[in-house]
Amino acid sequence: MLRQIVTRAATGRAARSLPWLRFLSVAEVAVLAGRHVRHLDPAERRRMVELIRTGRRATHDERAELRALVDKIDLRGLVGGAAATLSPVPLPRRLTRARY
Repeated sequence: MLRQIVTRAATGRAARSLPWLRFLSVAEVAVLAGRHVRHLDPAERRRMVELIRTGRRATHDERAELRALVDKIDLRGLVGGAAATLSPVPLPRRLTRARY
């Protein structure tokens, strides 16, 4: 466990000084986001993009629809996984575990 903490802390320091390591971290988060978005079918993905583009002009029903789509991709698991990827220390499993 201590070895993991030391290794992750060293990676965090290196990410600040090595731009390619930052790029790698961003790529890992993008792959993670892709895994979560794949839980939507193509029609739902298109609809989600439409709803996001609507922005503040969205009606109550459209906001509820967007909320349901976001719930389907498990936003908590996505954010937890991204935080775990970028964090220099291990995070608790209850924060990083996806529902599926």
